[in-house]
Amino acid sequence: MPLTSSSEYDTIDGKKVPVWFALDECPPLVAFAGIWTNWTSVRKAKEGEVTADILGFLTCEPNAEVKRVQSKAMPVILTTAEEHEASLRAPWDEAKALQRPLPDGALKIVATGEKEDPALAA
Repeated sequence: MPLTSSSEYDTIDGKKVPVWFALDECPPLVAFAGIWTNWTSVRKAKEGEVTADILGFLTCEPNAEVKRVQSKAMPVILTTAEEHEASLRAPWDEAKALQRPLPDGALKIVATGEKEDPALAA
């Protein structure tokens, strides 16, 4: 799943507020690692059995920046073309090494509260 920034909710002055993380102020395109599959199940009784496309993000222990806001987990973030390729094509013994937090200091808080992406405003 491509992204330039992501958020976790923090409680500030008694309110849930998104805290936005990115690699820097002009963030490059990176990706969450995930697993996609078709899943057949009954999700709503009126619809009966349906097949849906399901995406699950892989998570890992949070790095220092994310841990200040979310202590349980953070998404696995792939930052290089080699990591993207390995996540899609490498054998599991190689690909599983990608399920790790980014190094401490790799992410910065770039906004707190509602964030408008200038790329989407055009």
